[in-house]
Amino acid sequence: MNSPEIQEFAAQIARHMEMNTPRIEKCLAELTEAELWQRPNPGSNSVGNLLLHLCGNITQYVLSSLGSQPDHRVRDAEFAAEGGFSKAELLEKLRQTVSHAAQIIQSTSREEMLRERTVQGFEMSGIAIAVHVCEHYSYHTGQIAFWVKLLKNRDLGFYAGVNLNAKNE
Repeated sequence: MNSPEIQEFAAQIARHMEMNTPRIEKCLAELTEAELWQRPNPGSNSVGNLLLHLCGNITQYVLSSLGSQPDHRVRDAEFAAEGGFSKAELLEKLRQTVSHAAQIIQSTSREEMLRERTVQGFEMSGIAIAVHVCEHYSYHTGQIAFWVKLLKNRDLGFYAGVNLNAKNE
């Protein structure tokens, strides 16, 4: 059994990762299948590319490294794709990847959370891997939301019904 600190850390990482999936779902609901693969400019990625990239990153860092599965990632293919997946297929792939990663993070032992390993050429502890994946998922969720807001000229309502002006108690 892990220490309460490791359990809380893992639970918060998993919770924050899982908070982004509904945000991406809202974004995808706004897009047509063609817009899924539309790039803002040649130097940027489409939402489809970003979803493939998120799945690749989470798989390499968590499923492969923390979960001890083989690393079969082909990172360049994530950015080269110009189609081949529908919104529904990408969303299901993302949901499964995030769910599996959250399970692995929450079941990783204290020793494995502290152990250093090489991931994508970087030396990282299990804790650093979990933080990286959570931060990376949030970063690209923001990019997806920004692109969809720009395309559709509307608020996505991520915080609808929440008083964001509430003061700390």
